[in-house]
Amino acid sequence: MLMDTDQLPPTEKGRHHEVRAMALREFAGLKFDDEPLNPFALAKYAKLYVATFEDIEGLSEDTRRHLLEGGKDLWSGGAASAKLSDGSRLIILNPTHGRNRHNATLMEEICHVFLGHKPSRLAISNTNKEGKTIARDYNAEIEEEAYGTGAAALLPFTAIKRLVLDGRTVAEIARHFNVSRALVEYRLKISRLWSSYKENVFSGPSASTPE
Repeated sequence: MLMDTDQLPPTEKGRHHEVRAMALREFAGLKFDDEPLNPFALAKYAKLYVATFEDIEGLSEDTRRHLLEGGKDLWSGGAASAKLSDGSRLIILNPTHGRNRHNATLMEEICHVFLGHKPSRLAISNTNKEGKTIARDYNAEIEEEAYGTGAAALLPFTAIKRLVLDGRTVAEIARHFNVSRALVEYRLKISRLWSSYKENVFSGPSASTPE
């Protein structure tokens, strides 16, 4: 199938993520590129069961406190490698994060399923030169593919390009698509739209509009 190159980012990796994201949005039944994607509605098709943190049993008080307080910025969510009795996989999202961050985290997990990735394990096997722990079976390449594809599904290239040319701010784009401003900035930079954004927003008619 031939595709208009204007619909795709200029980099090879960006095109790789975008094509897969477009297929995922089509599967979700979205007809327009500026329609927000709801990962929570899509999760059931990926056989993912999103549980609340309160549903977790057996955590010690110290572990619970660390996950919700001291270590709350060190994790976004995770999926259990073992399947439930109905074949679905359990997903836990960080309850200290907002719904917009949850959308990105869940979308990444959905993309792992959609792309046929083997789940990574969280077991610690070693430490690197800086003393940081290294998780066994962690594959940076597939993690990047899942995150990049999920971000593209939430923020389609054609839509954010059009909004940038219209002078819409990062905050406005984030609100429209129900994602964080950090994810919008990531997509603008990875899609090579950051220069256009600065030109159209900071120099255009929206230059005086605060974010």
